[in-house]
Amino acid sequence: MAKRDLAGKVVWITGGGTGIGQGAAEKLAEAGCHFILSGRRVEPLEASAAALRDAGGSAEVLQLDVADADAVDAAAQAISVKHGRLDILLNSAGINTANRRFANFSTKDWKAVVDVNLSGVFYCIQAALPMLRAAGDGLVINISSWAGNHINYLTGPGYTATKYGVGAMSEVLNMEEFQNGVRATSVYPAEVATPILDSRPVPVTDADKARMAQPEDLGDVVLLLAELPGRVCINEITVSPTYNRLYMGQGGSMAPDAE
Repeated sequence: MAKRDLAGKVVWITGGGTGIGQGAAEKLAEAGCHFILSGRRVEPLEASAAALRDAGGSAEVLQLDVADADAVDAAAQAISVKHGRLDILLNSAGINTANRRFANFSTKDWKAVVDVNLSGVFYCIQAALPMLRAAGDGLVINISSWAGNHINYLTGPGYTATKYGVGAMSEVLNMEEFQNGVRATSVYPAEVATPILDSRPVPVTDADKARMAQPEDLGDVVLLLAELPGRVCINEITVSPTYNRLYMGQGGSMAPDAE
């Protein structure tokens, strides 16, 4: 199967300053993509963009809170005006809270998680869709979670529900847009050593982080998806570390409090 030429493709990455978004940008940069990196914090976005430029890549920063629908629309409009196109949308922004049980998960926390993890994905897809249709082979990659197809005690009701929702949304997008050449993939990673680990109630040791999947590993997965020809859709893909701590008894007392 011939790989799709990604040189000059315009890629919008939410959560692009750290974690999986950053790892994906580094891998896609090697294929010659241009990036719009979005996130709430400017500093990591600027650092990620600078690293891409230093490596010979092309990147710009567009500060954005994906939970703000109007801001997402404005961001998509800015991309359209400046570049006139969008080829790939990678929805990588996501959060969880330390208090994540029904007993201590506040309605404020629920709203925050839903607004970013689920509504934010919807806002970005909807805003980007006209450009993705125009591309003729537009690709949406949604970073869900192991928790999005393996119900467990560990991640709490908000995170789990939103990540299941992301998978459902991706498939509905495929159903509605396949005739327009738009395809979507849900990526279901188990434990990845990203900053979201800092929100866990139980700290993760450096030794455990080293055995997890790394952002660059997920970057390789994103690159694989992006290089597939437009006639091919990988509807979903699950990625886990070989040493998968979630096999230690999902929901049981031995299981880590994981994402």
